[in-house]
Amino acid sequence: MHKNMESSNFYWKAGVTEMANVRDAVNAVIAAIMAQKDYLTALDAKTGDGDHGLNMARGFTAAQERLAELPGDAPVQDVLHHIGRAFIENVGGAAGPLYGIAFVRAGEAVNAKTRLDVASFEKLFTAGIEAIQRRGRAEYGDKTMLDALIPIRDAFRSENADGKSLRECLEDALDAGRAGAEYTKTIAARRGRAAIIGERSIGVEDPGAMSSLIMFRALCSYLRG
Repeated sequence: MHKNMESSNFYWKAGVTEMANVRDAVNAVIAAIMAQKDYLTALDAKTGDGDHGLNMARGFTAAQERLAELPGDAPVQDVLHHIGRAFIENVGGAAGPLYGIAFVRAGEAVNAKTRLDVASFEKLFTAGIEAIQRRGRAEYGDKTMLDALIPIRDAFRSENADGKSLRECLEDALDAGRAGAEYTKTIAARRGRAAIIGERSIGVEDPGAMSSLIMFRALCSYLRG
């Protein structure tokens, strides 16, 4: 099946061809995180424990091992669930439980008939965001991954997506994610380890916002084909 994001034939369902694309998309995201592991770790060292890149790499390495055990026709909800469980079970700090529960809840938001379209992207991101908000007790403006994820999700909401193609919404979402990550440089951390230094965190991007941006940017690059 062609990887063109405009294709009306791309469905998130149990099928070898569709799963090949899902697995390829996941691999593209993992490769991007691995390539930026040192950058994320150095960024985190400025305001936190200096382990975010290492934790993200550990989580996705464990995810790759779990996914290798799944059959080729495993549905996308199983793929997301196993990525989430890999993070929850293998990664400490904030990244493990937060990204972990986000992937798990996103998996619960889809089924075998879910189509890759604007509404599905909103549904997936909303499920993940709400899970992060509940677990981390964070909101937009707290200098967390939510400052990138919420603007990305909002680009797929009907009030912003009406009349636009999926390609246009993905490009808008990517721009919004970049702006959100940049926004974290201008605010003080109110959650996580970085909250300890408060105002001194101004001027540095939030590592979680940057890893979220890196993952979404990789997904967009893959979908462009």
